[in-house]
Amino acid sequence: MEHLIGLLLGTEDDWSTTFERLVERLGPIRWGSEGHVLRTERVTIEPFDLRAKARHRLVIDRLGWWYHVPREWLKKVALMDDVYLLNNPFTFQSMEKHSAYCAMMRLGLKVPETWLIPHKQPPDNPRFYATAARYNQPFELREVGEAVGFPAYLKPFDGGQWVGVTRVGSPEELQARYDESGERLMHVQAAIEGFDVFARSLSIGGETMVMRFEPDRPMHERYAVAHDFLSPELGREVVTISRLVNAFFRWEFNSCETIVRGTEAYPIDYANASPDVSLTSLHYYFPWALRALVRWSAFCCVTARPAGINQGTRPYFEIGDSAVPYEEKLERYRALADAYFQLDEYEAFCAEALPHLDELVVEHFAGGEFDGLLVDTVRSTFPGHEHDAMIDRYRGLVGAWVRDQHPPQRDMSGV
Repeated sequence: MEHLIGLLLGTEDDWSTTFERLVERLGPIRWGSEGHVLRTERVTIEPFDLRAKARHRLVIDRLGWWYHVPREWLKKVALMDDVYLLNNPFTFQSMEKHSAYCAMMRLGLKVPETWLIPHKQPPDNPRFYATAARYNQPFELREVGEAVGFPAYLKPFDGGQWVGVTRVGSPEELQARYDESGERLMHVQAAIEGFDVFARSLSIGGETMVMRFEPDRPMHERYAVAHDFLSPELGREVVTISRLVNAFFRWEFNSCETIVRGTEAYPIDYANASPDVSLTSLHYYFPWALRALVRWSAFCCVTARPAGINQGTRPYFEIGDSAVPYEEKLERYRALADAYFQLDEYEAFCAEALPHLDELVVEHFAGGEFDGLLVDTVRSTFPGHEHDAMIDRYRGLVGAWVRDQHPPQRDMSGV
């Protein structure tokens, strides 16, 4: 049985080429009494007949979050053709940062104090002014800032890639940054000062990798190679928060940012269902991400996992609205998330159907084919005078991951 995986891409080529090569090397997969073969295809953008039957079993989307034509194609193939999408396009479009904050607040997570404020520059709509004159209440931005507390962050309600995010330390600074925000609808969110760890969790299906993140450094230096930088208890909490977010919204390729201060974990940004997986960003963690992406794609295709576009929020809200302690809520959420991701079935599948994948991945990242891609990626990303140093840097980081895989690592907990 052949399964076609579609790659809906922007300009990236490093992870997608690596994914294609790994899938090609994977060869036939045996699951039960059946044989399966995975194929890949880069999806092109063109007019489409709404009744045309999609050929793909699964699509990895990296484009629909900003480009409307492929976004509407994704909705069509999900609704009409049961194509498996790693991220639910309906929740990803509607559940932006604002909605994600609201949902996780109700579930009892420690989201910092957050207010939404009106546009500085009103919408370009002739009906706005008559409506505003009747119903819009005047407000003092200083009072909002004081209710949230300083320092704070002014950030777009639906933003991404840190665009439009500014730290404000006083009412005057808040006012100045708000005056510059234009037509963007903004949040004011309390800053978590004096934190110990800024963690970014990358989740791909049933696997999560929690990485130490340095947001003030250049992008190629933000992910620090660090192990055991969280206690086992905090590590489990951060993983649980990430998987809860993903199971709740039906996002299976997403990153979550959590600030840890003392023994408290504060999720601050977790609607990133088109996460950065570039080689130059992830470096040491890049092979892990590609292995997880191949594993999860194979699992979904071969086992005919049903597409997750039905959100099913009620069981989560019942836990969130209950009076049980925070720690017990987390454990109940973890059980719901683990069930959604079929963790037991997933691990059994990897052991039976993909026993050779770990070795195959290690060989690939230690080989010349990948090294050629690494060199090309560095040369297309950095200025010429940095090429030699950066090539050595990335060879060293990926090589460190390869050495760390002996014996192969099968722990999928992310802790």
